[in-house]
Amino acid sequence: MAFEKVTAPHLEDTIVAVSSAPGPARRAIVRVSGPHSQRVVEAVFTANEEPLGWLRAARRRRLIRGRLRLSGVHALVPAMLYVFAQPHSYTGQDVAEIHTLGSPPLVERLVADLLTAGARPARAGEFTLRAFLAGKKNLPQAEAVQAVIEAETEADLQAALTQLAGGLSRPLETLRDDLLNLLADIEAALDFVDEDITFVGKSDILQRLQTGLELLQGVQQQLDTRTVSGRPVRVALVGLPNAGKSSLFNALAGATALVSPLPGTTRDYLTKSLTIAGVPVELIDTAGWQDANDTIEEQAQQLGREQAHHADILLWCDEHGQFPSTAAARLQRLGGHVLKVRTKMDLANEEPISAAARSSTSAATAHPLGPLPVIPCSTQLPDGLEAVRAALHEAIITLTRPPLAPSQSRCRHHVQACLARLQEAADLAASDQPPELLAFALRQAIEQLGEMTGAIYTNDLLDRIFSRFCIGK
Repeated sequence: MAFEKVTAPHLEDTIVAVSSAPGPARRAIVRVSGPHSQRVVEAVFTANEEPLGWLRAARRRRLIRGRLRLSGVHALVPAMLYVFAQPHSYTGQDVAEIHTLGSPPLVERLVADLLTAGARPARAGEFTLRAFLAGKKNLPQAEAVQAVIEAETEADLQAALTQLAGGLSRPLETLRDDLLNLLADIEAALDFVDEDITFVGKSDILQRLQTGLELLQGVQQQLDTRTVSGRPVRVALVGLPNAGKSSLFNALAGATALVSPLPGTTRDYLTKSLTIAGVPVELIDTAGWQDANDTIEEQAQQLGREQAHHADILLWCDEHGQFPSTAAARLQRLGGHVLKVRTKMDLANEEPISAAARSSTSAATAHPLGPLPVIPCSTQLPDGLEAVRAALHEAIITLTRPPLAPSQSRCRHHVQACLARLQEAADLAASDQPPELLAFALRQAIEQLGEMTGAIYTNDLLDRIFSRFCIGK
């Protein structure tokens, strides 16, 4: 993707954008941020009980009910004004949100009147950019804002929310502070090299560097587990006994798992490696869900649960297409991307498989996982696997390019570079090399951490990150 080079926006401008989804709705939200937010908003908004200096009175936040006076609209439009006074706002500036009727013509007129009153249109991601520049968000948190918006699965959403909460960057900011203190001690010793003064001992240096290395290795592992990049996508077949899981497993993988009309035939889980959409896939056939009557069956159930828990995609098989809500709740606890597959369509008194495939994409049932289309499947008909293969293909493409992928790639690069510099520093300290070399390696490690968290940044980097955002965020 190519990014257009743009100049940094003026932070003293007052900006406006629609921050709710486009199209008709019960409510639309128009956001204003900047030093002249009150003057701009008062040009269109009248409070039911006229306040004096509502931003000064807000302190932190305030809700004001009132009406909008829009040019070309004869009637007053009901609205609610949410006021967030600086510095206790998302952007660190005075922020106002106008909540009103979600009529596209009214919203367009409202934005036009706010622009006439002195605001300018916000650029893509400019509200979050201002939050970053005001110190409200670090760079990984800012990237997570867009990932939350783009998340399509529960796993993507949870990963983005974790990063937004600081789960990735907070320990690295703590490490950077500790390394800065260590560097200060080492450089102080260089200034007093002729004095009999010890600022930091060798054992202390090695211990602090080792702590940093262990923390970075943990963060690297955390980044690796958030994406399926670099490992096979795990696809597990789950469902009740005799739901056609093993037959589907054999058909997809070209395997020879034992198939029987008797329930409980699969007592262990089976795996097979294959490639879908150019991505390595590990297909897993698990035991059918049932109450265990003996120790062996209990072990089979436990193994199946473990495999399903670690799967990226769950093929939920049901031969009757009923998909009970109790099972849906169980899958919800497991996590993973769920595809509902109605197996054995060749045995059902239904329309042909091709027609069923066309109609199933719009058929959805309400259950704890939310509405999901039912994918028709038959291992006996010539085109009986086409819908399943297509759904798997789409899910795998989505998983291998999650919303956080750009942020994870950038963070992984800096973590790996920082690990290399810290290991170099530890080797230098252990072999009693000149402290100037140790200080140089530490500065390089600190620089990598600073670039990752946004303590060090360039306009090119900010352009590349925030140009991915939608307007109004």
